[in-house]
Amino acid sequence: MDTPAAHTAHRHHAGHPHPADDPHHPAPSPRRWWVLAVLCLAQFMVILDVTVVNVALPVMGDELGLGRAASTWVVTAYTLCFGGLMLLGGRLADTRGRRAVFLTGLAVFTAGSLGSGLAGSETALITARAAQGVGAAMLSPAALSILTTTFHGPERNKALGVWAGLGGAGAAVGVLVGGAFTDGPGWEWAFYVNVPVGIALAVAVPLLVDAGIGRSGGRIDVPGALAATAAVAALIYGLVRAGDQGWGDPGTWAAFAAGIALAAAFVAIERSVAEPLVRLPAHGRRAVLSGNVVMLAATGLLLSFFFLSSQYMQRTLGLGAFDTGLVFLPVAVAIGLGSHLAMHVVTRHGGRPAAIAGFILAGLGALLLARVPDDGSAWAHVLPGFLVASLGLGATFVAATTTALAYVAPDDAGVASGLVNTGHELGATLGIALMSTAAASSLDARAIPMPTGGIGTAFVAAAAAAGTMAVLAGLLLPGGPPPETDRPMFAH
Repeated sequence: MDTPAAHTAHRHHAGHPHPADDPHHPAPSPRRWWVLAVLCLAQFMVILDVTVVNVALPVMGDELGLGRAASTWVVTAYTLCFGGLMLLGGRLADTRGRRAVFLTGLAVFTAGSLGSGLAGSETALITARAAQGVGAAMLSPAALSILTTTFHGPERNKALGVWAGLGGAGAAVGVLVGGAFTDGPGWEWAFYVNVPVGIALAVAVPLLVDAGIGRSGGRIDVPGALAATAAVAALIYGLVRAGDQGWGDPGTWAAFAAGIALAAAFVAIERSVAEPLVRLPAHGRRAVLSGNVVMLAATGLLLSFFFLSSQYMQRTLGLGAFDTGLVFLPVAVAIGLGSHLAMHVVTRHGGRPAAIAGFILAGLGALLLARVPDDGSAWAHVLPGFLVASLGLGATFVAATTTALAYVAPDDAGVASGLVNTGHELGATLGIALMSTAAASSLDARAIPMPTGGIGTAFVAAAAAAGTMAVLAGLLLPGGPPPETDRPMFAH
């Protein structure tokens, strides 16, 4: 049996001393597993709010008089600020202290949650959702940075494995929670529930996490941060507008052009400043970039599957919000199982085979979902394909996070985690925008039940995208297992 003691002995005989015997690393904190629990709770709360409004949005729209554009921004204001400010949040964590940035982000996120629940107009609600995104952009990379500097060696690998499974599972549970509150005490409670959790975390974190200090002499690359944020914001705005106005809309392409120009400005700034926002060693750039490409694609596929399946079940099959959420519960289990299996594969063979297999399964699941009939059953026609796809996508999350963090030094853990989470949020918006366009013939229909032709087309497109990513993963991801050093990585 592969016990912890046997695993430690194996590493010792292989020439890898235990972290406790290594003078370069502090003794492990006796509170480290409580730290992991607290950090994961915070991240889970943040990920929930990416999807928690999806099933509640029709009721919110009726009560607040939201039009189509306003409804879109209720969802995307959060993702826009979350993804757009993630790099800045990661650099702040590296240079201004991880715990301080975490607590600041937690306070802003909790206040935004309270404001979302109290909102009585579309302007107030969209503003509060944006505040949630700003808080999440500080909280999330700081939390992952704390994790990667609290754990060492094989324990860090296990901790990161738990973290990697939160993204997909949080998306699934978020839909269930949104449905439960919408059918129960009201959609407002999907936001109110964050308030006591945020207060509890604000009390627990100072007791468990050392204050620490930022990197000596660290400066914030403000021009780079602004250019990066504006570039991501313009790109996401273009994607959102494309889903609403169509790909032929001049405003859509103007937003894309602005995003490209701002991205070019960001690159120019990073090459000219003494302390750039993204400062990664040359040998790690391929890993970070390829890991983020995998993360973007995996999240885009998963969130678009939730979006399309929810539309089909509610508008074609007539399920309620809570019943729709119940169908998604096994999906969360499958994502967790896929993540667990992938940790074993990544340790022995690296992220490349895990990502390839994961995208192949996602493509097969999409093809099953493409066959949903007009008079189908959620359990018979949605769940089987979604389970296959989610098992594979759970594996790709682990492969992406492993690859992106495996070669990053501790001083850059914050910005690297910010890049990973930026890929996550951008992927969510990209996937939903693209798939909603592919499914336009169904989603634009006013008939109830909704016709399924466009839904099938969108899932076929998703299958093609997954197949393409399986090929790209084989070409882009580094081969072999991650290096056995005390850097952020996954291990058995």
